[in-house]
Amino acid sequence: MTLRKISWEDYEALPLDEKASYLMDGHRPLHVLIAQQFGRESLDSLGALATRIRRISKNREGSAFLKNLLRDQRAMLFFTQPSSRTFLSHLAACQILGMQTGEVRDPAISSEMKGESRDDSVRTFSSYFDLIIMRSKERGLAERTAWLLSNSERPIPVINAGSGPDQHPTQALLDIYTLQRSFENRGGIEGKRILFVGDLLRGRTVRSLTVLLANYPGVEIVFAAPEAYQISEEILSILRARDVRVEVTDDFYGSIPEADAIYMTRVQDEWDVEGSEVDEVDVSAYGLRIEDRDRMKEDAIIMHPLPRRSELPAEFDDDPRAMYWRQMRNGMWIRTALIAQIFRCEEAIQGYAV
Repeated sequence: MTLRKISWEDYEALPLDEKASYLMDGHRPLHVLIAQQFGRESLDSLGALATRIRRISKNREGSAFLKNLLRDQRAMLFFTQPSSRTFLSHLAACQILGMQTGEVRDPAISSEMKGESRDDSVRTFSSYFDLIIMRSKERGLAERTAWLLSNSERPIPVINAGSGPDQHPTQALLDIYTLQRSFENRGGIEGKRILFVGDLLRGRTVRSLTVLLANYPGVEIVFAAPEAYQISEEILSILRARDVRVEVTDDFYGSIPEADAIYMTRVQDEWDVEGSEVDEVDVSAYGLRIEDRDRMKEDAIIMHPLPRRSELPAEFDDDPRAMYWRQMRNGMWIRTALIAQIFRCEEAIQGYAV
């Protein structure tokens, strides 16, 4: 099935799990829109491809090979929501594969200021580019764009780099890749206890990652947050339906000793509505403290999607369990692998002699 086979209204009304079948060709993504489109085999193959790309890139000959793969392709980075890490990570991924890039990061410089519709804007971009990578505060915009372009005379792939307060699939993929690499000598992600901390209600990275974790048998997920920021019942229902063991608590410090991975998050106050109850939430009990080093497992890891605030002091940066800077670099490699898959470069990459 493809997005050409369904009306926008019918597609929009589908549950997320059913949308997934319209977005994949086997293990190869046609678009990258939602975390639900990636199953276990897709995650394993994507992680393996990212690792191979990393190895190939370590010398000049390998880097030149990679840069030649998509030198005749162009990518548009359409980032109307502020970003630095996500933008630069996707930009670097395009550059590794030799793609030429263009960008719009401020809608004030586009024709939308003249009254042009968003649909017309993206149709215009598809006339000049072969891939659109987009980040927006508008819920569902990436899906709408993918459907629109799939049903146009020039169908091109779309990568969702953050869509409103709901999904951030490429962040979830880099997080899974970080967990894969961190636990590769400890039996993999299966059976691990993952502790999520902070603003879980509005953190789209957490929502997307937990969906992917459901692909790993025996994973236990703990959500530690104040009530106003606790994970939604919708996500809990999804996880329970897939037989994932979950625990909901407001006791972060009591949850630290048993965690194999601690995933810290900041307060997502960019989504605040003035006068809402969350404006006054006390989050002081949901940050790591120096004394927590000794309460963590020796082989536990610390993750954070960044940017960080006081919830993760810089004193943790020199701890060998801190994975958040490696997490950032992993994002570049997994996004390179995603683009390589979309443009059918896997065979060439696998065939290159390292």
